[in-house]
Amino acid sequence: MKVQVQTLDAQAGGDIQLDDAVFGVEPRADILHRVVTWQLSNRRGLARGARERSDVNRTGKKFGKQKGGGTARHGDRRAPIFIGGGKAHGPRVRLFTLGLNKKVRALGLRMALSSKAIAGNLIIVDNLDMGENAKTKALQAKIGQLGFGKTALIIDGDALNVGFAQASSNLGHLNLMPAAGANVYDIMRHETLVLTRAAVEKLEARFNG
Repeated sequence: MKVQVQTLDAQAGGDIQLDDAVFGVEPRADILHRVVTWQLSNRRGLARGARERSDVNRTGKKFGKQKGGGTARHGDRRAPIFIGGGKAHGPRVRLFTLGLNKKVRALGLRMALSSKAIAGNLIIVDNLDMGENAKTKALQAKIGQLGFGKTALIIDGDALNVGFAQASSNLGHLNLMPAAGANVYDIMRHETLVLTRAAVEKLEARFNG
């Protein structure tokens, strides 16, 4: 698949040949759903449990007579009705992490990249170097010319361009990450995917390595 490369000034920067094994895979909703579910489940933290009657560190000595006290019969102070007692039917410790085959995860990422390329929501830029004019106002003008859409995920090579990252930090509809952080959930939840030449090389090497 051949795609035109643009500069940040919306000028033609030549063409680039994308690997069909990475950017030309027919997307499947079930695979994408499995990978997104796996990602979101693994983002959840550990659900903490409450201390129940057997977990409370209090004396087990019977503190009153069985009869004649005029109150209910209790064996110890661990009962839930007492201050400092154990929680009755409290929440248990739960771990939400899931496992997913590496081949399915890799296939999901290729399908996510391909879905943007097939739908025409993939933009390839030469690089993210803004020079001395790395300002938010200047970047907004460039974005309007390039047509990034309502939300855009911008993926660079190994390291992020410092000037571009600082200029885009105040723009809530832009997200920036290195190629190593590319994932299905972030790609699918943005309208437009923007890749640099370096990002394309890294992503293709990641699957063809």
